[in-house]
Amino acid sequence: MKKDVVEQEKYLVPNFSVKDLLSTIPAHCFKRSIARSFSYVFWDLFVLGALWKTTSIADTYIDPSVIALPHPLLYPAARFALWAFYSFWAGLWGTGIWILAHECGHGAFSESKKLNTVVGWVLHSSLGVPYQAWRISHSKHHAATGHAALDQVYVPRTRSELGLPPHNPEREGGDLFGTHVVDEARQEFWEAVGITPLGTIFGMAKYLLIGWPAYLLFNSAGQHKYPSGTNHYNPSSAIFGPEHFSQIVWSDIGSALWLAAISAGIQEWGFMTVFRVYLVPYLWVNHWIIMITFLQHTDPWLPHYRAGAYTFPRGALSTVDRSLLGDFGGIMAWIGAHSTHGISETHILHHVCAKVPHYNAWEASEALKKKLTDAGINHLDGNPVGWKEMYHVFKECRFIEDEGTVVFYKNGYGEAKIRPVFKEEESASDSGVELDK
Repeated sequence: MKKDVVEQEKYLVPNFSVKDLLSTIPAHCFKRSIARSFSYVFWDLFVLGALWKTTSIADTYIDPSVIALPHPLLYPAARFALWAFYSFWAGLWGTGIWILAHECGHGAFSESKKLNTVVGWVLHSSLGVPYQAWRISHSKHHAATGHAALDQVYVPRTRSELGLPPHNPEREGGDLFGTHVVDEARQEFWEAVGITPLGTIFGMAKYLLIGWPAYLLFNSAGQHKYPSGTNHYNPSSAIFGPEHFSQIVWSDIGSALWLAAISAGIQEWGFMTVFRVYLVPYLWVNHWIIMITFLQHTDPWLPHYRAGAYTFPRGALSTVDRSLLGDFGGIMAWIGAHSTHGISETHILHHVCAKVPHYNAWEASEALKKKLTDAGINHLDGNPVGWKEMYHVFKECRFIEDEGTVVFYKNGYGEAKIRPVFKEEESASDSGVELDK
């Protein structure tokens, strides 16, 4: 049986304490300014208003009485293109509003808990997000980021959960990383969990279009241990404790007011106006939130830990920083980072300390990364956030092994592209000592 030898890179498993990581962040980066935080809210709302007003004015010029076009069908086509352009950019800045509400949930908006709650509830409710409910589940995600069993979102499916046979060392290499998968086993894996280009595109589209409401309503891609029917709107949901009951009710009230506002808007201005001005940008917001968060926590390079190896610092560092819209060049990367307040570009720092406000996160992230790179940690920056990377990651990350305390995603052929190594093993390897794998 022919064996396909997979070339693997090493992942140096971090061994920092929380104090080690926090001590690298300059003290002033932890300071939160109400005035500065609100300035970003006002700026985002100003940009959104300017986009709508400019588009509305431009729309009035796409009319036979104002401008002559060669064919009547060009008028609806031009109007469609105009509003599509608006919806893309409005969705991007709407994502910025979402991120500011998310900062409120972490206490990074201001030092006042009450102000954080009020601003976060208003901003998130305006985007259909149940503020307190999501804040609670998201805090659990931060507490168990990268844990193969306890994380709240993007929890990897295991070999057994996908109905695959147990690991066979003879057919897959002597370890759990699929270094020498025989051709027959590769074919069997592909038939079971491989995914075609069309299947990848369909899976991506499903994630990006309905992934966010599906998570809130049905716990889709969420924690596997929760019972069927778990959602973010039921105060008695398994996600919450009895002490959270009133907070979930307030979240539900915010969502109900959001739906009522949309209904009132349709009654006042008509469905098509609300659809193009608000609902399409809203879908773009959902799209960006899923794409950003999925790519922050899913990659062949990123480890998942089990009991015995998991620590909070390791979990925090099992994320990756990516440039939003970086595929399109420098100015687009700047716009992507500016409009979404660097949430993708400084995400490792965010998991180390979520209370650092976004306007200080850049400096804090740079300081943190210097310490990490000096210590030999080099998995900090991934490919830019975009559809190309989403396609690659969705295709490559199929399952993890049931065994092992530090595991990586395997692809549709049963191969992991990377393996963990601990500092002492790295030192032994550098000294010429044979490591027992």
